[in-house]
Amino acid sequence: MFKHLSRFKSALLPGLLVSMLLLGFAFVLFFTLFLAEDPASVTQLDVRVYSLLKFTLYQAFLSTLLSLAVGIVLAWSLAHQSQFKGRSVLVALFSSSLVLPTLIVAFGLIGVYGRNGWINQFSLSLFDHSFGSYLYGLFGILLAHTYLNASFAARALLHSFESIPKEKYKLAKSLNFTIFQRFIYIELPALRSTLLSTGSTIFLLCFTSFAIVLILGGSPSYNTLEVAIYEAVRLDFDIAMALKLALIQLAVSTLLVVFSSSFRTGLSNLKTGELHIPWKEKKHITAVQRTVIVLFALFFILPLLVIIVDGMGADFGRIVKEELFIKSFVTSLILATVSSLITVILALLLSDAKRYFVLQTRLADNVFSKFFSILVSFSGNLYLAVPSLVMGLGFFLLSQNYEAPMLFWPTAAVLTANVLMSMPFALSVLAPVMQKTAQRYDKLAFSLNLTSLQRWVYCEYPYLKSPLGYVFALAFCFSLGDLGIIALFGSDEFSTLPWYLYQLMGSYRTSDAAGVALILLAITLSVFILLPKLFRSRVAENN
Repeated sequence: MFKHLSRFKSALLPGLLVSMLLLGFAFVLFFTLFLAEDPASVTQLDVRVYSLLKFTLYQAFLSTLLSLAVGIVLAWSLAHQSQFKGRSVLVALFSSSLVLPTLIVAFGLIGVYGRNGWINQFSLSLFDHSFGSYLYGLFGILLAHTYLNASFAARALLHSFESIPKEKYKLAKSLNFTIFQRFIYIELPALRSTLLSTGSTIFLLCFTSFAIVLILGGSPSYNTLEVAIYEAVRLDFDIAMALKLALIQLAVSTLLVVFSSSFRTGLSNLKTGELHIPWKEKKHITAVQRTVIVLFALFFILPLLVIIVDGMGADFGRIVKEELFIKSFVTSLILATVSSLITVILALLLSDAKRYFVLQTRLADNVFSKFFSILVSFSGNLYLAVPSLVMGLGFFLLSQNYEAPMLFWPTAAVLTANVLMSMPFALSVLAPVMQKTAQRYDKLAFSLNLTSLQRWVYCEYPYLKSPLGYVFALAFCFSLGDLGIIALFGSDEFSTLPWYLYQLMGSYRTSDAAGVALILLAITLSVFILLPKLFRSRVAENN
């Protein structure tokens, strides 16, 4: 084992060092929280804490169930309607749900379903009837989570549908399967692994949801652990309660991550293909599939359209001249750029280290390889176990104990959260590509005794160019739209666009909020759609 390690130490050590640093950070964070509170009081679960935990798990379960149900139906419809006009555009648009700022989604949903939203206004003008404020509470939380995660689930499941060999469909036709039988015996088995990985990811995202619950929860009875931590620190300054909630959330999140670690997760920026069915669907089935696509497209597009329409009426000339907007805009761009660069570098190092422990041409046959592979994977997925508000509380306590320049701790906290938030997705994109290139070129590179730089230039980069652009865009958009940790540190001296937008919404400056929301949406979609095209590689696309 150690003989082989010495051979690959120049490539292994950086990745293992990054992994150990990330795990060390998690260790320090945990003990900072643990030592700041009396252990006896942490174990005391009063009625409020129990109800918070119960509702957090309950809404996450319902959100996951709804998201998967809608995602399956939508993916099934898209897969069987490959000739649907505008299908590729819709699939690309649904993919953007992954990077849409949650605050933007909440703002758009309020514009459609809120008391003064389009639906209520339409109902008042035609029937003189208002549906009231039905959006706030559990319904609004589930609606927003389904909006964000159903399209993500559909995008992941669509690849599983399209990977089913056409021979299986021919067999189903020869056996005269019904639509239901075809789904149960042919399609569902192909979806099972993707359903498990996607479902576990969605559950963790909903369990740690912050901005959606903060905006659409409506009352303390619909608070989750994340929102309760925020209120305990920011509003009540009840550090003891915040610590108790943070440790509980940290424990539950870690258990969930460990439980779901055996599920394979995947994320791709590749274009979808077509599913070839050796017969023509019946007219009523085709009608159902097309109706599903149209209805979900309307559900997805309307909130974005509200932001565009309302935002166009804002006074941009005045908004862009405001000092706080300029400061928030510049800070957001700098933080997003820096965190994206750090994410790409760390993800490359971790992916490089991980492939040494899973490839037969390297160290996969060694006794400790599986352990090191799990260690590297877990370190890259820390954010799922340590949510942003828990991380923010740890940085808040560190800032109270250790003096530093005024903006040091807020900047360090936001950058760390942004990098860790993007890392699981970055690894899911880069790790498979790096493993594939190693399988293809290892023997040749070893026989030619290529240096690390030569191998990168001639073997790695041509295949990684396109994924790197996608990962950078993904990390940039995540960082740009995050309202998690900035909620604890946000102020007039340190502000980002999401925090500035949240302040505008809280002060009922609706027109200005619409303008800022449109700017944030335009930047996010532009970066997510256009930036990967600059890195597009013909070599990667042909392989």
